[in-house]
This record gives sequence, C-alpha cells and structure tokens, in this order.
Amino acid sequence: MLPVKTLTDLKGWRAGLLWFPQAQQPQARHASDGLLVTAREADGVVRIQAIGPFRELAPHYPDLPITHWPGLCIAPGFVDLHIHYPQTDVIGSPAEGLLPWLEHYTFPHEKQFTDPAYAHEVTSFFLDELMRHGVTTALCFATVHPESVDAFMAEAQKRHLRMVTGKVLQDRHSPDGLRDTDTDLSLRQTEELIQRWHGVDRLGYAITPRFAPTSSNAQLHGAGEIAQQFPDVWIQSHVAENLDEIRWVQELFPEARSYLDVYDRAALLRQRSVYAHCIHLDEADRQRMSEVGAAAAISPTSNLFLGSGFFDYAASDAAALKYGLASDVGGGTSFSPFHTMHAAYTVARQSAGRPGISLAPEHLWWQHTAGAAAALDLAGTVGNLLPGCEADFVVLNPQATPLLARRTAQTETLAEWLFAMIVLGDERLIACTVVQGHIAWAAGISDNRA
Repeated sequence: MLPVKTLTDLKGWRAGLLWFPQAQQPQARHASDGLLVTAREADGVVRIQAIGPFRELAPHYPDLPITHWPGLCIAPGFVDLHIHYPQTDVIGSPAEGLLPWLEHYTFPHEKQFTDPAYAHEVTSFFLDELMRHGVTTALCFATVHPESVDAFMAEAQKRHLRMVTGKVLQDRHSPDGLRDTDTDLSLRQTEELIQRWHGVDRLGYAITPRFAPTSSNAQLHGAGEIAQQFPDVWIQSHVAENLDEIRWVQELFPEARSYLDVYDRAALLRQRSVYAHCIHLDEADRQRMSEVGAAAAISPTSNLFLGSGFFDYAASDAAALKYGLASDVGGGTSFSPFHTMHAAYTVARQSAGRPGISLAPEHLWWQHTAGAAAALDLAGTVGNLLPGCEADFVVLNPQATPLLARRTAQTETLAEWLFAMIVLGDERLIACTVVQGHIAWAAGISDNRA
C-alpha cells in the first residue's frame, strides 16, 4: 500500500490551463476552462495535486477553495537556463563584441559585489524583475566574491524561489578585484558555499568557472574534483560562444581537442552540467555532451546582440543534445521569456546558415519551461503543471495590450495563439506570478475566491 500524503493548504485555481502532458516532449495541451489543485505536502513544499478540465475535476473536490480568473490562462513558470544577476545594470550597454564588452562593462561592474549591502540590493531588484517576467527558476552566475553568493541565496530563500547559483572561479586573465589571487582558497570557498547553501530549502549550488581562459588548469581540475565529491551539484560555464574566444582557448590549452574538451579533461562535463551558448561546436562535441547528459543553454538575444553566431538546432537534435532557453542578461537584451522565444525562432531560421528551420510555437514554449527543466535535471519538479511538480506558475492575460487582444481573438489553433503571444508579448502579458502556491508578484490581479 502506498503511503497516504499529509496535505495542508489545499487550494484550487480556475482559469485556462497550458501544460505539457509528457515533460520530455514539446507537445502542449490547453484547456480553456481548467482547474489546478495545489497543496503543501509533509516536507513543506507546495506541489500540484491534480490538473484537468474544470467540469471533470471539480466534482472530486467539493469543498475546495477556488481562485477564479476568467479569461486568463495558467501556464508553467518559466525556467531561465543561464543568466548573470550581477550584470543587471549593464544590460543594454553597446559593445563591439564579447571580449570588449566584458572588459569595458562587465568586469568593472562586478567588482562592486564584494560589498554585501550592494549585492543584496541588486539581488532584490533582480529577483523581483524575474518574477515580474514570470521566471520562477533560474541558473545564475554570481561573481568571484563569496559575498555575492550569500546575498543571492538569502534573498532567493526569502522569496521561496528555486534558484541555483555559484561563486565564479577565475584565477587568471582577469582584472584586480575580480580575480582569485589564491587558487586553493577559491576552491575551499566553493566547498564551503556548497555545504552552506546546496539543498537548503529550494536552493542549489553550481560550480562556476567563468570560462576556460580565466581559469588555470589547477583551478579547473580542482573544480572537477569538487564536482566528483558533490555529484548532485550543478556545473555551469560558457563554451564555444565566440570565434575570438575559441582561438584564445586553443592558444591556452593546446593539448585539448576542442574548447569543450578543456572542461571534459577537468571532469567538468557530466549530468547537471550546463554550458552556455554552444554555438561553434563540432559533431564530436555534441555527441560527447549528449553521451554524458550535459546540456546547452541557448541565449539567442545575447548571441544576436554580440554577433556571436547562431545555435544549430538541427545538428543538436541529430545528436540528441539536451538544451533549453536562456536570457543571458546582461549580454542578453531582455528579461522577457517572450523576447527570448521570439529570438530563438529567428535564430533557428538561420542556424548554421541553413534557412528554413521553423520551430513550432509549442517547442519554443517547451524550451523555456519543461525542456529547460529537463536540461537542469529537474523534469517533473519545475517547468510544468503535472501532478508532483512544485507549484510555481504564471497567469497569462492574452488581452494585455490592444494589439495582442485583437490578434489572439482571431487565432484558430493553439499554435497560432501561442505564437501570437511569443511575437507580441512582453512583461505586460504576465498578470501574476505564483511561487509555492502564493501570489509573489501581480499586476492588478488579486487572489479572488469564487
């Protein structure tokens, strides 16, 4: 006999519903009048208990308190697979390319995060901005300073968010104030932060070499040893984003077969490793990532902004490479998942110089929800509305703007409706964001009980 769950705070949420019946497949289902049932379980986490059409599900919950949002649609909270919270204030800075952008804007700004008060202030704004855009889970870079991790984790914990971050490791080719001057100390700090934060409430830690050129072999291999010691933590870095960067890696690591191979040799390529960009990979690299269960974080607005190139969807699918969408703020130009999905559609049309790849709207949406969750090894935990998933979701208002209301009213299929929101949507489309069964951010919408 299965154990009986202990449930508290049982709630119902009535609106349209959008979800993915199979977490690993980008086929969406939509119910125009649906019911979502949530409850707090014995471990303190609020999870989804049931989902389905209202007329079918409601009779099974006769005394359920229900919040009713007519005309709106409940969808999974978005998952951002790669973002830099310390770069919040450099978004929209002009640059000639990746390396000049880092030198002129990013590095000088990140030096300020040695100040805990400053780190808390930026984190607070950053997390509120994520929720305003409907992002409820993210894999984030901090800075080289341990204080930047402590501040981020504390603010995320206060908001009950599922967030993953890590202290950046960079012990060379970095300016003063943003360089690990003691490699052994940087690795000890990483272990201490893992022990302090990983698995606390809904928080996770990511071992975070900035990118191969800014870490010595000793630091990379030391990070790999920590990854072996803590197999359930994440690993995040950048790979094959920019051709100048790739040439630099070849000069610094002549023994490596490729940029990706640098990380592989250091034992930093495995399940729960997420590498941003992955634009200029070859077939062997993609096969290797697929083989070990590593994932690519696709950052289309950043890649377009910095002129880095186009992610190759066809080659990645042929290799069965896991991937998901990411804003990559501040190189990325928007926090909005709608802008990111729209840019991904544009990139796919031009991937590897082969026009004609047209991603289905359901697939784009999946890449930023259930697909990104699967890339994080969190399928069935976040990014979907299936029973057992944590109760993080957004409420969409398809009439948020006059043009959006006019266009969505004329759509005839789910694909048309989703694509209209992808192309025409922005943060105004998010009526509210619900985290752990409670409204965490709202734009003129209340928890009205039916």
